[in-house]
Amino acid sequence: MDDTTEMTVAEVFLKALYDHGIEYIFANAGTDFAPIIEALVTASQKGNPTPKFLTVPHENVAISMAQGYYRIVGKPAGVMVHVTVGTANTICGLMNSSRDNVPTLLMAGRTPLTETGNIGSRNVGIHWGQENFDQGGMVREYVKWDYELRNDQPVDTLIGRALDIANSEPRGPVYLTLPREVLGSKAKSPSNSPRSRPSGSTVSIPDISALERTSDLILKAEKPLIVSGKLGCREYAFDVLDAFATDFGLPVTQVDVPALPSGHPMNWGFTAGQHLPDADLVLVIESSVPWIPRTVNPNRNCKLIHLSPDPFYARFPFRGFEMDVALSGEPVGSLKLLHEIMLARSKGKKRTINARRKLILEKHEKLSEKRQKALDDAQNITPVLPAWVAACINEVKSDNTILVNELGTNIDHLNHTSPGCYVSVGQAGGLGSGLGSALGAKLASENRD
Repeated sequence: MDDTTEMTVAEVFLKALYDHGIEYIFANAGTDFAPIIEALVTASQKGNPTPKFLTVPHENVAISMAQGYYRIVGKPAGVMVHVTVGTANTICGLMNSSRDNVPTLLMAGRTPLTETGNIGSRNVGIHWGQENFDQGGMVREYVKWDYELRNDQPVDTLIGRALDIANSEPRGPVYLTLPREVLGSKAKSPSNSPRSRPSGSTVSIPDISALERTSDLILKAEKPLIVSGKLGCREYAFDVLDAFATDFGLPVTQVDVPALPSGHPMNWGFTAGQHLPDADLVLVIESSVPWIPRTVNPNRNCKLIHLSPDPFYARFPFRGFEMDVALSGEPVGSLKLLHEIMLARSKGKKRTINARRKLILEKHEKLSEKRQKALDDAQNITPVLPAWVAACINEVKSDNTILVNELGTNIDHLNHTSPGCYVSVGQAGGLGSGLGSALGAKLASENRD
């Protein structure tokens, strides 16, 4: 029996969000969401499950909470804001989510479409002033998909499509606008439970022949170097990179977030620029900006391999990093397969790898001593240096601590011990996200500091 015959579109909408795995909505609503509020009351009276709505006083905090939440649990959250003005307040955070590939379902009301004739028609002056010719145009450059809910459309299909697009690599936010008249109308399309599959397409890996060529290039290199960008944000990345770097004697530098514990013998910290000129091969993993070309570049004979869901970063208007091999695929799974291929093709390389591993460890120890000296020296200098702030944080935080860093200290001075221990504000530089990211991360992990 169709359970939507007595339901409003708003009620069906909440059910669809819940059925598709949205657990939290960070909301800052206005006159556009009266049908949603009524639907929440109805669901509560009937005992029907819905996502948990948290009222957030500012939209930038709300969308930043979704980013911090995703960074810890790997699941998208919903953000619900008031028409054009609420959308405008999310844009700095939305830029961060877009550039950091954070899947988020951003929803905004849409000024009522009609002046009369409907219970949801315009009834206050702002309903004229807040209407745009193209509301989605405000955010289109920073979302993967935008759409407006129409009369009689199957809501569950629309929510499923939005989340499929958001969760497919390269991931990112999507935007859905919701007219008040549509939300308040009676549902005519049935609400079907989604099929039992995760949202988004299955992850892909690069072509085997390209991985074999990559394997041969790495095994042939004398001074290989890994530059990791956002790899450390992914589940299992620490363990996979640990095994890969250790087995083949590959030093790891990072430019965005930690991908190995600070004390790992293959970890050269956030020092890619120092080692780039000497490398004869660089494997760049999920980094949109692995170095600053006006400051430092690889030598012309260095082989350059880029691995990312989109190694060309097609949504960046201009980007000119060279590459000899462009590997398109999910980085963790791709590294695991590359590891297996290299194990099968590395016969006779054991002595070379062991010798290089020893040199990498010696360099790691020297870098660690230099780092510690900088921390020790900073305590006696006034005014307070960021290095001393980092030393104090290292002293009080535990392995269980999640550190959210907006623009406070040198990431290389911090002790990173485990996956999910560090959340950054985003490459787009949309400031003001630290508080929201911290709140979202805490919500996702209530038992952590």
